[in-house]
Amino acid sequence: MGYTIEDLMSSSQDKYEITFVAGQKGWANSISWILLIEDINALRNFKGKDLAITTGFGFDKESKLLALVGMLVKLRASGLIINTGMYIHEIPQSVIDICNENDLPLLTVPWHVQLFDMIKDLNIRVLLQGMADEQISASFIEAIEKPKNSSYRTDLLPYFDVDGDFRVFALETGDLDTMDTVERRRLSFQIQIYLESISHNANFFYYDSCFVVVVNNVPENVLHEIIDSFKRRVEQRMPMQKLAVGVGSVFKDLDNLTYSYKRARAASRKALISGERVVWFDDMDTERLLYLISDPFLIKEMGSDLLQPLIDYDEKNSSDYVRMLEIYLRTNGSIQETASQMYLHRNTVIYRMNNIKKLLNSDLDSTEEKMKYLIACRLLSLNES
Repeated sequence: MGYTIEDLMSSSQDKYEITFVAGQKGWANSISWILLIEDINALRNFKGKDLAITTGFGFDKESKLLALVGMLVKLRASGLIINTGMYIHEIPQSVIDICNENDLPLLTVPWHVQLFDMIKDLNIRVLLQGMADEQISASFIEAIEKPKNSSYRTDLLPYFDVDGDFRVFALETGDLDTMDTVERRRLSFQIQIYLESISHNANFFYYDSCFVVVVNNVPENVLHEIIDSFKRRVEQRMPMQKLAVGVGSVFKDLDNLTYSYKRARAASRKALISGERVVWFDDMDTERLLYLISDPFLIKEMGSDLLQPLIDYDEKNSSDYVRMLEIYLRTNGSIQETASQMYLHRNTVIYRMNNIKKLLNSDLDSTEEKMKYLIACRLLSLNES
C-alpha cells in the first residue's frame, strides 16, 4: 500500500526526532509525495495522499493552523508534520482534536532538524517504495491471469507469505473505465486513505475496470473491522459516490489468488446491482453460482430467451409480468404475498399469473419448472446490468 506513516516512523523517527501527536488511527495512510507548505494557497498543488510539512511561518495563529488542518482533511492528505520551536511552540488542543476526529496523523520535529534534508530523504523513500509497489501489483496481476506460473511467486516472496492465506476485495463504481486518469487516480487516493490498518500485508492496484486490494494473512475479524470502518468513512465523507465493494473468499497459497479475485468481482457486481455498499461472496448463498457465470451467451440463453414472451408482452402493454413472476416464484407461489409486494388485489394476481402461465406455456407446477424460471429471472437482471 505504498510508503506509509508507519514506514516513516519506523525508518526515520529517531533520525529526525519525530513525535506522533495525534491522528494515530491514520498510521497506515500511504504517502504519494511530501510537500513544504507555508501558505494555504500552496495546497492547490495537492493531489491527494500528499504529506504536508510546515515550519508554521504562515500558520503561527491557532485560527490559521486550524484552517490548514481543515483543508488537509478536505483534500485527504496523508498527514501533517510541524517543525516546532520558532513559529509554533505548542500545538493547540483544538488542532489535536480535529486531527484525532478525522484520523489525520499529526507529527512534530524540533526546530534544529534540517527540513530540506529530511524532505529529500523521505521523498526518495516514497519513490523507491512506489517503484516496488508497481512491480508487486504487476506480479499480483500475473497471479490472477496466469495461475501456476512460478515467476510471480519468486517476485512476491520477499514481501508476502506466498504459502499463506490470501483474499481479494474489489471496489467498483460501474464507470471507472470511463474516468480520465487524473479523476480515477484522485478517487484511488481517497479510497486508500480510508483503508486504515492495511499496509505491508496488502497491495492496492487498478485492474480490469476496478480497484483491487489483495490481503495476506489478515484474520477475518480484522478484515471485517477494516471494511466496516472503510464503509463508515465513505458514507460520511463521500456520500454521493457510488462505490460497491465485493469481498472474495479466503484461499490458502498464492496460486489460488485468481479464485478469490473472481469471487470478489462476482460480489462487487452483486453490490452494484442491489445498491448495497458491501457484499461478502460467502454470504451470497445460491446466488454465488449465478454471479460466477461469465458467459454472456449462456446468461442470455438461460435468462432472456426463456422469458422472451413475457418481455415482449411487458414492452407492448407496459405491464410488469417478469417482476410478478419472480416475486411469485421467490415466495413459493404465494398469491397473497405476491399481491402484497406488487400492491395489487389477489384476484388481479390470480388473473395475471394465469396469463403468465399461458404465455410461457407452463403450469409452473414442478420444482424443476419453478427453479428454471426463477434462475431465468435472476439471470435477466444480470444481463441487464
